[in-house]
Amino acid sequence: MKNSRFLLDIMLLIFPLLALTLYIVNQDTTWGQNTSVILIISTIPSLLLLTYEVVKSLLSHKFGVDLLAILSMSGALWMDEPATAAVIAAMTASGRFLENYARGRAEREMVALLSRVPRFANRLTENGIQVIPVESIQPGYLLLVKLGETIPVDGPLVSVSAVLNESSITGESLPVTRQTGELLLSGTINAGDALKMHAARAAKDSTLQGIISVVEQAGQARAPAVRLADRYAAWFIPFTLGVAWLAGMVSHDPLRALAVLVVATPCPLLLAVPVALVSGISRCAKRGILIKGSSALEQLARADYLFFDKTGTLTGGMAKLMSIHSFSPQFTQPDLLKLAASMDQLSCHVIASAILQAAQEQGLGSLPMPESVQEVAGAGLTGKVNGQQVCIGTLDFVLSQSHAGNWLESARQRLLIENSTVVAIAVNSELVGWLLFSDQLRLETPRALRMLRKSGVHEIVMLTGDKQEVAESIGTGLGVDQVLAELTPEMKLKYVSKASSAHCTMMVGDGVNDAPALAAADVGVAMGARGTAAAAESADVVLLTDRLDRLAEAKVIARLSIRIARQSVWLGMGLCCVAMVFAALGLLLPFEGALLQEFIDLLAIMSALRVLASGITRPADRTMSAEQVAALRNEHHRLQPLLQRLTEVATLLPQASPEERRTLMKTLHDQLTQDILAHEQQDEQGLYPTMTLMLAGDDPLAAMSRSHQEIYLLVRKLGQLSILLQSTDGSPGTVQDIQQCLYGLEAILRLHFAQEEELFSGLQN
Repeated sequence: MKNSRFLLDIMLLIFPLLALTLYIVNQDTTWGQNTSVILIISTIPSLLLLTYEVVKSLLSHKFGVDLLAILSMSGALWMDEPATAAVIAAMTASGRFLENYARGRAEREMVALLSRVPRFANRLTENGIQVIPVESIQPGYLLLVKLGETIPVDGPLVSVSAVLNESSITGESLPVTRQTGELLLSGTINAGDALKMHAARAAKDSTLQGIISVVEQAGQARAPAVRLADRYAAWFIPFTLGVAWLAGMVSHDPLRALAVLVVATPCPLLLAVPVALVSGISRCAKRGILIKGSSALEQLARADYLFFDKTGTLTGGMAKLMSIHSFSPQFTQPDLLKLAASMDQLSCHVIASAILQAAQEQGLGSLPMPESVQEVAGAGLTGKVNGQQVCIGTLDFVLSQSHAGNWLESARQRLLIENSTVVAIAVNSELVGWLLFSDQLRLETPRALRMLRKSGVHEIVMLTGDKQEVAESIGTGLGVDQVLAELTPEMKLKYVSKASSAHCTMMVGDGVNDAPALAAADVGVAMGARGTAAAAESADVVLLTDRLDRLAEAKVIARLSIRIARQSVWLGMGLCCVAMVFAALGLLLPFEGALLQEFIDLLAIMSALRVLASGITRPADRTMSAEQVAALRNEHHRLQPLLQRLTEVATLLPQASPEERRTLMKTLHDQLTQDILAHEQQDEQGLYPTMTLMLAGDDPLAAMSRSHQEIYLLVRKLGQLSILLQSTDGSPGTVQDIQQCLYGLEAILRLHFAQEEELFSGLQN
């Protein structure tokens, strides 16, 4: 279908061009006088096609400026101006060809998705490998995916690990390593050894098929901007006909009327708008943002009232280790984490993966395999690790099988303030500590909200079913305008519907409970990388990459597309009006006017294509590679145990003996000097000068360098207090000073690391 359309466009363009070439080359010869017939024949196909399309549009109650092209060609043939008619035919054909070419260029990112659809899959059975059609895959099938093959359906990884190219789905350019149990998305490509996986869904319900169905819908809905172009035609056509009639009547020269029609045909209204909008959709697709059509793109550009779901949208939607509290001198914080991670190797609880990830990030090495493990669903596990009886789980579950000291009551009171999930740990029937987990803000969330406000969002509202105090602790820190908590899906729908009556609303969510609100908003945005199919289906925009700042990028691209579309339209219309004046005054002949109008149309289309070239992201030389950012974050992960050690030592000091205090502080100060100070010095001398070149301003990292100075001062003060402990037993005042320094240093380091990681995220290419 597309090939036949391409051939038709080429033929409609080549025929009048060949005829015009013969006419110009042989114009002064006897044979050249007979080229009029060839010119007329080359014009008729375009005239018939345009007439068919205009009649079809009129029957559908659509009114377009192609009517002017028909009048111009018909008038030129009637007035014995076949060369002018041929130029108009070539002009309309070139406009059609360029528009289709631009659409093809803009849609190539989406078409690439279709080329990745696998037709067959390898099913592993007792009898070996069975090649089956993808449509016949059922949940539970064990599948084998070889190197270079596409993941056919969504499902968990069975192999120990797998290396995948997820660029077609998420936009991530680098290969991604997945571990056992992680969900593999259909449409991604196996970039490593052959892997085994279980099918979790049928092919028709998988990620790739869902995206393809969205792609097939994209562009079908006519955007308000395109309808606006048709409304322009409603007054532009009568205006053009009026000017043409007036020019002919005043001058008594019908050629002037024809010249006016020629320079107004075809107006670039219906060329510039779709080219600009589809180019914007393509540009979003390159960044892992799927826009369901031009209408969604324009609504995204207009959106000024933003609703956010909290869990999985503003936050990562996954538990993350926040702190480790040890209440026994026999177990350090790393010891507790290693015990919990060892036990959770055999657990299927959602927190287990977070514990294992934390152990991996902190470099705890190989984990001992637990024995005699018994799991109570939703409560915890018991078992043996290195011969010790270990119990982990909820605090109530662990306390039912162990005992604790007098410190428990005050510690439980502090837990009420944390708003965290507690994983308690008991060893040999004694509660020795706990791990605190919470759902953390996405690293890019603050930056994304700032970018959205900069791009036209005036009101930001957080919607969540979570508790009010938890919601406010997050929303207040982000500076959102309203925090609406403890909401049902129906209540979310109500708030969004109410705001939509007065504003252009945008709702961002990722879960089934967000689907009604997503559908009710003028623009629904789904976090599609890890969100539910219901959310993606209800949304107008799907973020295929699990990064919230891509939404801000999409809004910037949408505003850019609309702005360039309007600029291109007014550029073309303005030039047409100027040319009409010259034609009405007799300064342009019909043939000359046709050539001029060809130039105007080309100019409008080229202007619209600026959407694909306009820079909205950082130049490559002012960004950091994904490998660089990953290395910097890994360095922060390496230092996390030392940060946790600061609070641990601060807690142990009051009960420790003088000798234990000296040992604790000397060891800690040595670690701070070797690790923290060395790290900060390396950043100050190497990393920061490089990053300064990537940022605007004279000294953009001055505040970050000031944090380094404060860190140096606190470590130096701790060193002096440590020396004081060596010569004395340590008075209560000295211990309090040390505790104050330790807590202050930990707070500054955590804030400093968070600021650096947000900066890394913003600079990542």
